[in-house]
Amino acid sequence: MLYIMRHGKTEWNALKKLQGRTDIPLSAEGREMAEKARAEYADVHFDVCFCSPLIRARETAEILLRGRGVPIIADDRLAEMCFGEAEGMTGYFDDTESPVSALFQSPEKYTTPAKGGESFEELFARTGEFLRERVQPLLEQGKDVLIVGHGAMNCSIICQVKNIPLEKFWSAGIENCKLKRLV
Repeated sequence: MLYIMRHGKTEWNALKKLQGRTDIPLSAEGREMAEKARAEYADVHFDVCFCSPLIRARETAEILLRGRGVPIIADDRLAEMCFGEAEGMTGYFDDTESPVSALFQSPEKYTTPAKGGESFEELFARTGEFLRERVQPLLEQGKDVLIVGHGAMNCSIICQVKNIPLEKFWSAGIENCKLKRLV
């Protein structure tokens, strides 16, 4: 089985700031969410956990799996989508002048990333490579794999696994610290 989870909340989530690759730790609320997820999913078996190298995902994985002996392996390909100069912005969702507004409003029209940002093509290439190289062989062996990541990065994996078109990219979203079974 393949499972995926989004990290717990951060202070930037509460402030509605665009995080991307900015390495923001979990907030007290985020740690509580991970503890609740730990109790809620205690009976779900995992052989291995892959996570983003960013602290909010790593810490979520560590809390969730504490005491279970499940290896947690960070992989750079699971980092959040890079939003470049838009990271740290607020109001990015509804502001049509924002360099990332198309990303959230009409993902299929997000063809020019914010300066220093990542395109969907780049995001899908790295997460697709990760799925092929690391996840698929384990699934073929009957292993239970957990990925702990981020909003956009997780959506890219779900879209690839479930064949969801880019226009519906955000329909694949997961709430913080909720577990989703993919295959």
